[in-house]
Amino acid sequence: MLKRKAPRDWEQPFAEPKERPSRGEVKVQPPDRPLSVAGWRTLKESLGNSQRFDIQMMCALFKSGSELDIAKSLLSFVAMETGTLSYELLLRYLTMCVKGGHDAEVFDVYDIMQGSFPSLDTGASSLFIKSFSRTKRWREAIGILCEMKKVFTPSPRNYGDIIAAAMSNGDAATAWALYDELIENELSPHQGTWVALYKGARKTEEVEGKEAEAVSQSEHRERLLGILLHMRNNQIYPESELASGIKTWFESLTGQRWTGSWTTPTPKGVCNCCGSELESIQLTAEEYQQLKNRVMADIIEGRDVFKKTTPEELERFKTFVNRKPSFDVVVDGLNVANVNKDKSRQSETLLAVVLELVGQGLTVLVLGRKHMLQASRSWDRHNMKLIQQKAHCFFTENISEDDPFLLYATLHSGNHCRFVSRDLMRDHKACLPDEATRRLFFKWQRGHQLVLDSIIVAGRRVRFQSITSYDTIIQTSTDSWHIPYDDTEDRSTYEVPQRWLCLTAKH
Repeated sequence: MLKRKAPRDWEQPFAEPKERPSRGEVKVQPPDRPLSVAGWRTLKESLGNSQRFDIQMMCALFKSGSELDIAKSLLSFVAMETGTLSYELLLRYLTMCVKGGHDAEVFDVYDIMQGSFPSLDTGASSLFIKSFSRTKRWREAIGILCEMKKVFTPSPRNYGDIIAAAMSNGDAATAWALYDELIENELSPHQGTWVALYKGARKTEEVEGKEAEAVSQSEHRERLLGILLHMRNNQIYPESELASGIKTWFESLTGQRWTGSWTTPTPKGVCNCCGSELESIQLTAEEYQQLKNRVMADIIEGRDVFKKTTPEELERFKTFVNRKPSFDVVVDGLNVANVNKDKSRQSETLLAVVLELVGQGLTVLVLGRKHMLQASRSWDRHNMKLIQQKAHCFFTENISEDDPFLLYATLHSGNHCRFVSRDLMRDHKACLPDEATRRLFFKWQRGHQLVLDSIIVAGRRVRFQSITSYDTIIQTSTDSWHIPYDDTEDRSTYEVPQRWLCLTAKH
């Protein structure tokens, strides 16, 4: 049976219930204290006896952060008036209970919904898992998860809530079994899940025990080191909380003397803390050829590429590239032009970038779309002619996507060739057949992607973010780990962290 993934609305189970008011609907003002049945009846009548009065009022109570006793009195009124409580009303009340940490009330709602309805939807299941996982009844959350799996794939948050509960209650076996299941389902763990695993394992490390427990500690270590390798392979950077948890865990390891320090590398890629040299961003000739072959086979020649272009257009482009000299830089014209939010200056922006690159003595290829050649407010004909005079240009059909052309031209030109774009190209990584090739693709991308840092069009001052000589990725050797981490919440997706955690072992 095909399983559907859980709706994203409940990835964050405390999302505010969305209530679309109909035309002419009176804005509901919730009371500031619990009401009697008569009091609620009077209020309902004053608001026009709306059929959805109970739902609208529960939403208003949630949004205003009202006391739970007021919501309870609303439920009592509805039960007295109608003899039943609807699934939707209970779900909204449940959301209120979970957000407010009223776990005892959550258990009551669970009993009511289990007895009244044949099954629970994603939202209710996620909320129950969240609440049960933070109580002594956390194991019941596993049963709820099992019921969810019969219908859809649970979310990373569902798994994460129970994994955190298992670790905090000393059941590492259950935590790791659920973690393995999460990974097998090709879900991306929330960083909070990793935080819980490192924190829980630290408790295990602090316990001195029997030989069997020592084996368990050894397994913990291997699994947690495996998480670091998973982050390395998938270019994931730990956030500050996780980085701190990793540091604390290393420093708590029994029988080992690890020291963690926060640092930044030198421009040449030397750790300012321990003096180690970080991995180079450059691919070897063998790695480059391997990547080029795989990209050509799986992305350029792959079946999916013709959803973005036609075989004829791709062949025409290959012929064009083969007749040209080797390029130094390939520019994603539309992507670069869109850096300027002023749409009337798109062609001027692109021209400024081209003039900067050509002024450096580089051979430039600009990839664009045919609509850019039609004179308009965005695409000044004079600017476009200048671009064509200064750089080699290829314009695809308007429905085509630029990425396959950009990858082909850049890789065909050689390991020296760079490209200008803000595109992350994650879709292309997914087309590659194995982890090793995907790692090479991301490494090549980090070492060859030029990203505009600032641009002043009128003065044509163009600056690119510098590409470091070292690779910004989790790295390890016999007695050290170097972990780049996020110490800011506003890092753009195409930027790399500047801060590192240096971990060294003393023998």
